[in-house]
Amino acid sequence: MMKVITRAVWILSLVSLFTDTASEMLYPIMPLYLKSIGFSIVLIGILEGVAEATAGLSKGYFGKLSDSTGRRMPFVQWGYALSALSKPMMAFFVAPLWVFFVRTFDRVGKGLRTGARDAVLSDESTPATKGKVFGFHRSMDTCGVGTIVCLNIFTVTPGGL
Repeated sequence: MMKVITRAVWILSLVSLFTDTASEMLYPIMPLYLKSIGFSIVLIGILEGVAEATAGLSKGYFGKLSDSTGRRMPFVQWGYALSALSKPMMAFFVAPLWVFFVRTFDRVGKGLRTGARDAVLSDESTPATKGKVFGFHRSMDTCGVGTIVCLNIFTVTPGGL
């Protein structure tokens, strides 16, 4: 009998878990941070709209590029690396243009990795196990650890960090 959750699925799922933990810790406080460095509500909305549009458009582009080259892992690795590098950069850049650049950089990372990662997950499954593989990955990806960590930090340090 074939092992349903393979080593590759475990690794991709754990990397997704840790990446999303960082994102989930950042996103709840992002509007407060942006407001503190001078962003208006409208500018925050524009920033998030541009960032998510970038992610959406780049998913299609990089997914097709990953398919045409037949190489998946460089897209996955570079995508996660861009996202990991961009999060701490938010603390160093306070000018709106640089914040736009960093936030967009993070979403390009998401677009870069998503199609290739999903193709690897698909390759690691059979028609009979595809639901289990993708379900396992999504559960690791969206389990909410970052939100719990962030809430605990705020509980321990009333008034913020």
